[in-house]
Amino acid sequence: MIENKRKFFTGAGLMAIFVAVLILVFSPVFGGQNGLDYLDNLYNSISKGSAYYIPKLREEAQKFNGDTVTVSLKMANDTQAEETARLFRNGGAEVEQTNSQLNISGDLGMILANCLADADAMYENDGTKVSGKYGYGERVVLYNWWKASKELEKALKKQKHFKEAEVVSLVLNKAIETAYNYYQIEPQRISDKIWVVLFSLVFYVVYTMWYGFAFMFMFEGWGMKLEH
Repeated sequence: MIENKRKFFTGAGLMAIFVAVLILVFSPVFGGQNGLDYLDNLYNSISKGSAYYIPKLREEAQKFNGDTVTVSLKMANDTQAEETARLFRNGGAEVEQTNSQLNISGDLGMILANCLADADAMYENDGTKVSGKYGYGERVVLYNWWKASKELEKALKKQKHFKEAEVVSLVLNKAIETAYNYYQIEPQRISDKIWVVLFSLVFYVVYTMWYGFAFMFMFEGWGMKLEH
């Protein structure tokens, strides 16, 4: 039994508008995308511009020029080991492969410089430069760098080369992972989309409150009230 029809139907009207807007948000009316995909891509493109650390990482890597490291890395399988060997050889390292294991000896600064060059090309969405350099897919190249860097970091820590392990970790987290995650996303400045960003934030707050008030009016219309 509805106790207060005015409140109940006000809440029902608010809920109907909420549902209508929800359907609109999930419809492909934003350049062929729905609202969530559009905003997700927008915020990714804005954040890409603020996640570019490669120039500073190059400066850090240069400190290790002439620092020779000798490590054994265990890859996932023989194919990955063979593909990864190309990465280190391109950085001037000597590599011996035994099945899925790589025995590597080389200049850490040169190895990291080569890795950062690949990450930079991927960050600039120039995947063909990376795939052409090694003869296989650019995403696989970055994944192999990621896997090899994790193994390299662990190997260096076991040898108590903690400074070397730290710079490898920085390159892994701030260059390889960001380049992989942001690949094929075009960067944008927030100033170019400031009104869209502000509208989306205000809309989120208002839309959430709208939902809450719709339920509150409907329940109060039914005669349900919160009491302390």
